[in-house]
Amino acid sequence: MNLVFLGTPDFAVPTLKALHASRHTVQAVVTQPDRPKGRGRAAQPPPVKEFALAHGLDVLQPTKASAPDFVEQLRPMKPDLIVVIAYGQLLKPNFLELPKHFCMNIHASILPKYRGAAPINWAIINGETETGVTTMKIDPGLDSGDMLLIRKVPIGPDDTAQDLHDALADAGAKLALESIDQLEAGTLPIAPQDHDEATFARKLKKEDGFICWTQSAQRLHDLVRGLNPWPGAYTFLNGHRLKLYKTETAPRQQKDEAGRVMRVTKHGIEVATSDDRLILTELQPEGKKKMNAQDFLAGHDVQIGDRFESAPQPIQSD
Repeated sequence: MNLVFLGTPDFAVPTLKALHASRHTVQAVVTQPDRPKGRGRAAQPPPVKEFALAHGLDVLQPTKASAPDFVEQLRPMKPDLIVVIAYGQLLKPNFLELPKHFCMNIHASILPKYRGAAPINWAIINGETETGVTTMKIDPGLDSGDMLLIRKVPIGPDDTAQDLHDALADAGAKLALESIDQLEAGTLPIAPQDHDEATFARKLKKEDGFICWTQSAQRLHDLVRGLNPWPGAYTFLNGHRLKLYKTETAPRQQKDEAGRVMRVTKHGIEVATSDDRLILTELQPEGKKKMNAQDFLAGHDVQIGDRFESAPQPIQSD
């Protein structure tokens, strides 16, 4: 089949790689414009562009994919299918009508749960033990089109957002090819979503990482995992911000008080929560690199009874 591919970040690269290596033809790769990045704020190409150029694929970077002039630029290609994964824009009807069949999205959740920008993070934050990828026909709504195929992926108890990102990216690549093969064979199932069951995974903000110590230890452990590597969970101790990257839970003891340091060992700093304890095992002080608890304690005086500042309200996905 003749394909046009839309994608931008690392998550989209395995799917593009799989399509490029397949018997199908990637006519063009559409990705977001280069953006300023890093301390120098120099314009950097998105990962999809880097892969495409390295493999001789044509790259297009419109400001708006649904702009009439860009739609007319694509029209002569007459693609059989347009494949979209983590592109970063809603597509309008004038774009969706371009391919012979339809525009197909690979979404990082089991729809209709976790529609939106951050399904991987929110699945972990909410303590899910399973998620997946869904291929779907794109409609003008937000991840609301008819579902095609689903592949489930387990979430381990200590998986971070990065771990799950990588697993789902690989699963999405396989599912995209499977969906295209079934489309060609005329066996691809199509099922409408139950919109009453839909949940939304809004885009994360840096302030979402502020720890609320009056929550449970498991909830905070899930928050730390779900915000690793970005934006990172954080708290304040003695007026200094600490980012938390790895944690464990441990049973509470009598007289624990939420937010208080209850035990300090080389393995970690045990902090009381609303029920059990959260053990901080990998931290990042302001202006420094991530380090394990032992290295952190070598340069910071943390005493039993010290109190971490707490966010006034826990975060919600929608």
